[in-house]
Amino acid sequence: MYPDYNIRVSSQKNIYGEKFVLRLLKKNANVREIFELGFPRDEKLVRDSFDKKNSITIMAAPTGEGKTTSLYSIVQYLNKPEINITTIEDPVEIRIPGLNQVEIDQKTSFIDSLRTVLRQDPDIILVGEIRDKETAEIAMQAGQTGHYVLSTIHTIDAIEVITRLRKMGVSNYDISSTLATTVSQRLVRKLCKHCARERDFTEEELAFIHSIEEKDNVKFNLEGKKTYDAVGCKECNNVGYYQRIGIFEVLVLDEKIRELITEDASTFQIKEQAMQGSYRPLIVDGISKVLSGITNMNELNRKMRLY
Repeated sequence: MYPDYNIRVSSQKNIYGEKFVLRLLKKNANVREIFELGFPRDEKLVRDSFDKKNSITIMAAPTGEGKTTSLYSIVQYLNKPEINITTIEDPVEIRIPGLNQVEIDQKTSFIDSLRTVLRQDPDIILVGEIRDKETAEIAMQAGQTGHYVLSTIHTIDAIEVITRLRKMGVSNYDISSTLATTVSQRLVRKLCKHCARERDFTEEELAFIHSIEEKDNVKFNLEGKKTYDAVGCKECNNVGYYQRIGIFEVLVLDEKIRELITEDASTFQIKEQAMQGSYRPLIVDGISKVLSGITNMNELNRKMRLY
């Protein structure tokens, strides 16, 4: 028996007729643990990043990179019988027992639903997406008045979330006082375990890894490490890859970063300060997954245009 799917349809007229994009959403899919998605296996990092109150956490990535799936995993991690969790989504992609899930339609909006939800005494609010200044400001106000808000935004990395909010018109004060954590992610394909072919790293690949070590102040254990080429077999439909996994970067705002935001510091200055703490760019987690044999440099390069 085939699983049921919802289909999200986007159409666009062009000179040849009309282009359609269909997005398949599996009904009643199981919510996966955050570590299964590829988030660093560090309980302290998860607690520091997501076990919050009176603040907002934002997932950042382009369309189709798994932001909502990660939010569901975070909500599942936080979900307890005594906690009132409400989600506002467009659409509700996965139904989770114990949650109050609100679906946006043509008669409602994120802003209207969020205003109503705030009168429902929630502890945690998941807002599917911050799209404009008004939604951002209400989400910030919710974080300032005793709620923990989770949402997504379209931007390239965790630090650029600050710039995106600024461009929407959110004040530096609101950002610095309310924003707790920003997370960026990308989805990369996992090597097929049945046909991946082991080989040594090329000189170009090693040179790139060493450049990341120097640039981002990290040290990878390269001793005895091999990488793998994607080959293709019947198990992966001759693609060489099977399933996907996330690569992540996490920015937990500390007092020094909050002070820089209040002073209207540039994202370059904020990144410099963040690098002195636990923050590391996406590529660091990506290379770690290459060295673990989960994916390869070709796939990272396809996704991130490294060289």
